[in-house]
Amino acid sequence: MNDGERAAFNEFVHARLPKLLRFGHALTGDPHSGADLVQDALERAMLAWSRIDAKDDPEGYVRRIMVNRNVSIWRRYRKERLVDQLPEKASVAPSNERDDGLWEAIKQLPVKQRAVIVLRYYEDLSEIQIAATMGCSVGTVKSQASRAMAKLRTLMNDKNLVGGEVR
Repeated sequence: MNDGERAAFNEFVHARLPKLLRFGHALTGDPHSGADLVQDALERAMLAWSRIDAKDDPEGYVRRIMVNRNVSIWRRYRKERLVDQLPEKASVAPSNERDDGLWEAIKQLPVKQRAVIVLRYYEDLSEIQIAATMGCSVGTVKSQASRAMAKLRTLMNDKNLVGGEVR
């Protein structure tokens, strides 16, 4: 990596790091795992920066790395692990009981459905951008979103959190 590429990469990281950290947290449901995911993605992106920088959307490339790595990690560690202590409360804590319920419901979605929901409603990407980020077709994005929304509705109804009120 030459000095110009290094400067461009550093500028990219400085400008996009907070947004990437929020995305990582939303993908994993944990701020620490999200930060690890961002670091891993940025390490991989730095190694390929000469190819990425020439593209129009380096952030999309990094997001795709994050989504793919998250799926790979999830597959490897999908089994429940017991811990001694309860985890800390998330640093991007939802502000009310309905938000708490929604985030808990989102955490229960399968990894790919959660990624689609996070990319669509948290990152505000279009279906085409999500498909490019996840490396799948627009039809897959639509079907994953539909299934995720149906499951979220069921989960939220089960918790009696409908229409902005706790029932």
